[in-house]
Amino acid sequence: MARNIFRMSFAKIYPLYVDKVERKQRSRAELDEVIEWLTGYDEAALQRVLADEVDLETFFEQAPAFNPNATLITGVICGVRVEEIEDPLMQKVRYLDKLVDELARGKKLTSILRAA
Repeated sequence: MARNIFRMSFAKIYPLYVDKVERKQRSRAELDEVIEWLTGYDEAALQRVLADEVDLETFFEQAPAFNPNATLITGVICGVRVEEIEDPLMQKVRYLDKLVDELARGKKLTSILRAA
């Protein structure tokens, strides 16, 4: 089951993230900032990933600079504590899910991006 999610195109998941944050009066630009902070993709690279319909596994494996502060992301997503997920790829997917949830819940960007 988990392997199936890794084969999903990031371009199919991204609009769901956009819908989620925009329903809560957050912007696509804020979502992109969160994604860029976590993965190291810049705006142009993120647009290429979306246009090329890269799968989640490739999206995370080719992330230019996965943020070392991602380990500061804690809490429960889908009933599981993100810091306890053993599969490194699934943990990265859930880190992103957690950040999107925080954005949609109205948390400040400085807090979401784990700024000091």
